[in-house]
Amino acid sequence: MKVKIMKNHPGEGQFPTFSQGANVKMGEGCTHFLNWYACEIEGYPTYIPDVFVVDGKLMRDYNPTELICEVGEIVEIKEVFYAWFIAIKADGTIGWIPAEVCSCEV
Repeated sequence: MKVKIMKNHPGEGQFPTFSQGANVKMGEGCTHFLNWYACEIEGYPTYIPDVFVVDGKLMRDYNPTELICEVGEIVEIKEVFYAWFIAIKADGTIGWIPAEVCSCEV
């Protein structure tokens, strides 16, 4: 599915891809995004959807890098986790964007 970006999303920096099985130190739940938690993975503070972690271990490879998007861009949604999408831009850049910055009207 393709969506149009309706609000700029600046992202929060670049992260490495953490491999399945990596240790995750879970923190507090997010107040704005249900089922997302603050965490630390290999010394990096970040956030993660709860379904990615079981018994303190990553259940799949995970890169928390957010996609930097501007109003009017069209992105393709690859996966949905609660109120966030893993999306890909036309140039092949992949990252997370909150659903609230998107419109399904393309």
